[in-house]
Amino acid sequence: MSDAKTQIDETVKSNDVVLYMKGTKSMPQCGFSSRVAGVLNYMAVDYTDVNVLENDQIRQGIKEYSEWPTIPQLYVKGEFVGGCDIITEMTLSGELDELFETNGVSYDKSAAEKIREANA
Repeated sequence: MSDAKTQIDETVKSNDVVLYMKGTKSMPQCGFSSRVAGVLNYMAVDYTDVNVLENDQIRQGIKEYSEWPTIPQLYVKGEFVGGCDIITEMTLSGELDELFETNGVSYDKSAAEKIREANA
């Protein structure tokens, strides 16, 4: 498992935004992954997607790495942010915008506003 942990650590630390998910950003394979990828795609965030279905060691390793039992998992600037429910809440409250702004991550602010308007 140490190879998986090393690979995860390198991926998380060498990319500004990483989403560990079931499937890919263009073809999510579960509803929770689809929701988070949909938010990031709609907000035009440039992110790296890692399909945990392609590698059982990564699939288990990411849970141990973050000490978080579920997938998807979002990382920004090397820090674990959360899973689907947390990302949804952060999107609706504007906290995700603040996180991106604080970390210099480019995103479409008007798209973020549209998500909030649609869910008001």
